[in-house]
Amino acid sequence: MIRNEKSLITLALGGLSIGTTEFVMMGLLPDIASNLRVSIPEAGHLISAYALGVVIGAPLLVAMGSSHPAKKILLALMTIFVAFNGLSALATSHSLLMMARLLSGLPHGAFFGVGAVVAVD
Repeated sequence: MIRNEKSLITLALGGLSIGTTEFVMMGLLPDIASNLRVSIPEAGHLISAYALGVVIGAPLLVAMGSSHPAKKILLALMTIFVAFNGLSALATSHSLLMMARLLSGLPHGAFFGVGAVVAVD
């Protein structure tokens, strides 16, 4: 029972991290726009870039990882997520941040899909 609880806590923390990354951008738009010297609507495209990454990544990454154990897939997805969020934090231009946001969105849908299967097991 303890092992299952640890797995669920890990999944919950992953979900919290992904959810925070998705939604925190909305509150930061004025600051990001100012720092990158773009308009707020242009900075808003960063939200759309993440959403596009989710749409592209969910079916693609699940299909690519279907032959691997679910826990290893989850670990790989979180590694991708952390790497591209790190790149987002270091981005010095709008285009680099746009690319990092797109790529950090890739594992989002796949994480929740695979995570649901792991949680049920």
